[in-house]
Amino acid sequence: MSLQQAPQSRVFVELVPWADRGRENNVVSGSELLPGLRRPLSSAQTQTATREVHVSGTAELSASPDRAQVAVLVSSTKETAAEAKKSVCRRLDYITQSLQQQGLQAENVTVTKDFRRVENAYHMEAEVCITFTEFGKMQNICNFLIEKLDSSVVISQPQFYHTPSSVENLRRKACLVAVENARRKAQEVCNVVGQTLGKPLLIKEEETKEWEGQIDDLQSSRLSGSLTIQQKIKSATIHAASKVFITFEVKGKEKKRKNL
Repeated sequence: MSLQQAPQSRVFVELVPWADRGRENNVVSGSELLPGLRRPLSSAQTQTATREVHVSGTAELSASPDRAQVAVLVSSTKETAAEAKKSVCRRLDYITQSLQQQGLQAENVTVTKDFRRVENAYHMEAEVCITFTEFGKMQNICNFLIEKLDSSVVISQPQFYHTPSSVENLRRKACLVAVENARRKAQEVCNVVGQTLGKPLLIKEEETKEWEGQIDDLQSSRLSGSLTIQQKIKSATIHAASKVFITFEVKGKEKKRKNL
């Protein structure tokens, strides 16, 4: 009866000293087979060689948008220029005063005006672009303006987005969590084999990925205007993933001294 060949084992931790320190620039990944034969080490090499454990760590985090922008459009067409300007400016003043009363800072409100001749009349438009950091306040203000000004104004759907600092903070957190996961894994490995985890010798971020959230309801995603506020926030949520590779020094278990 022929013997069945045993499958090759995969090693992800190496606790024996390296014979050739030149391999430090060519790290063996966790999924590769380690060579079975090694050159014998001299006593000096044995004392100075560093034992190492190689681990990888991953993390995936997400962040909801931290800004929303809404545009309020006011327009009027009159036979005279004065009437068109008066009609728009009266509502425009009401909108800006309402925003100030709600505690919005001036740097978060931008007003642009456009005045032109249309056939035998005059047409004036004013757009108030508002940036919100509190989405609950945004909904309250929009509902208030619709109630008070009715059809005389047009309020756009909110556009949610991330500031650059928010995205960078998400990337940094994903990397740090991946490093912590790798360190915890290395600590558990050392505990299993009766060793002590030492200092990190190499930390390398091997892969990063980013993507925006997707709406589960495909029918709703085709009609962006029908999405709810929560669906819009979910669609604008950013996900970030990080994968790191770390080499730690491995030390032997410290023996407790007996009290004399």
